[in-house]
Amino acid sequence: MSERPLIVGIGGTPRPGSSTERALALALRHTEAGGARTKLFGGEFLERLPHFNPGPAGPSPEQAELADAIRAADGVILATPGYHGSLSGVVKNALDTLELTRGDPSPYFEGKPVGIIITADGAQAGGTTLMAVRGVIHAMRGWPTPFGAALNAANLFDAGGECREAKDAWQITMVADQVMEFATMRATLSKAKP
Repeated sequence: MSERPLIVGIGGTPRPGSSTERALALALRHTEAGGARTKLFGGEFLERLPHFNPGPAGPSPEQAELADAIRAADGVILATPGYHGSLSGVVKNALDTLELTRGDPSPYFEGKPVGIIITADGAQAGGTTLMAVRGVIHAMRGWPTPFGAALNAANLFDAGGECREAKDAWQITMVADQVMEFATMRATLSKAKP
């Protein structure tokens, strides 16, 4: 890890200004305030990302860009709406695209802290989606942060882009703080190895 960790954010929806992408951007801004460099793969990018096909054609420029960013990342924050109790298709496609890293010395999210932000219109979808995303992160060898944010998407942000409720802002910053803490701790441990 360089002096300033790279935190990559993946999430949002194809709808401009989605609450999911706004929550992710807020989390990334919080990591920047803590000294991180960030890269956001938001809804517009996710909509352009081709469906993952492991065939011989090779990756598109967007697919290669996403895989390279994850290779360089010290930590990741995933944000998805809760659709029918699980993650959205565009976010799942981005995660499937990381199959491009399968043959790497550290494939997928191996050794990386991964924070989770869920936005949903109800508590049930938030909880089941959080568990589904945690399962995917485990399968991809990542370290899900102990805390995952489950936010009610209805009326989440004010006109200035800030959370209306302090409890929602706290959840977003807690995810960001834990990703930074784990990334920094891992970098310190790596430097201490002989």
